[in-house]
Amino acid sequence: MATYVIGDVQGCYNCLQALLEKIHFSKNSDRLWFVGDLINRGPRSLEVLRFIQSLGNTTQVVLGNHDLGLLIHWKNKRVMRDTALLDEILAAPDADALLHWLRQQPLMFVDHDQRIILTHAGLYPLWSIKTASQHADLLSHALKSDQFETVLSQLAGDEPVRWQDTLSDLEKHRFICNAFTRMRYISPEGALQLQYKGPADFIHDALFAWFLHPQLDLQNYRLVFGHWAALQGQCSHPQIEAIDTGCAWGGMLTALRIEDNLRFSLDCSSQKGGF
Repeated sequence: MATYVIGDVQGCYNCLQALLEKIHFSKNSDRLWFVGDLINRGPRSLEVLRFIQSLGNTTQVVLGNHDLGLLIHWKNKRVMRDTALLDEILAAPDADALLHWLRQQPLMFVDHDQRIILTHAGLYPLWSIKTASQHADLLSHALKSDQFETVLSQLAGDEPVRWQDTLSDLEKHRFICNAFTRMRYISPEGALQLQYKGPADFIHDALFAWFLHPQLDLQNYRLVFGHWAALQGQCSHPQIEAIDTGCAWGGMLTALRIEDNLRFSLDCSSQKGGF
C-alpha cells in the first residue's frame, strides 16, 4: 500500500486523472491525501469534488482557502471574484451533499504513525504541533456544528493578524482560518502578512516566509503543504515538502509518495484551458 499526497488540484480534473494513471493508483490498495484547494480556477471543479468524495475512506482532505471560499459563497453569497465556477457547483443536484461533506473536512491532519502533518498553507510557527492541532479542531468543530452558517459568515477578512488567547470566538476562528489556509509571510513577532504572494526569496527585514521563522519546531514530524504556487514546489526546510506546483496556471500537478518521499509530476501546460 502506498500513500500519495497531491498538491492543489483547483478543478483540474483531467490532470488529476492523468496523474493517477501515471502513479498507477489503486483505490483498493493505495491512499490519496489532498492538501486543499480542490476547486476553482480549473473548469471541472464539480467533477473533482465528486471524485474525491467517492473515494471514501481511501482519501484524506484538509481544507484550503478556495474550499472555504466555496463554502462561504454557498451559504452567504458574499461578493467574491470569479464566482461562475462556484455557481456551477451550487447549481448541481448533489451540491448540498457535496458541500456538507466538504465542511466536515479538517484544517489539519496528523498521521502519528508515519509522523506526517498535512495542512494547506503551513503551520503557524508560534504554535507547537499540539497547540496547532487544538486550534484547528476548534474551527473544524464549529464548521461541523449546527451553527456553521454563522461561522462561515464571519471568516472572511484579514484581522486579527496576531494570535492572543483573549481574542473573541469570532476573532479566533478568523485567525485560525487565515493561519491554516492563507499564510505565507509573518513578522518576527508572529503577525500574518497576507498581501504578498511572491516567491520565498523576497527580501524584507521585517518578514519571514513562515517556514523560515526561527520559532518553528516540527519535532520529528514532516509537514506537507500546498497553497504557495510561486515556490514551484521548492522549500529549503528539510522537514517540509511544498507540493503546489501550479497546475491551474499551466504548471505541474504533483503527488508525493510518503513512504519513500518520491515525487511524481504531470506537466499540465498542454492541457491549460482543458484540464
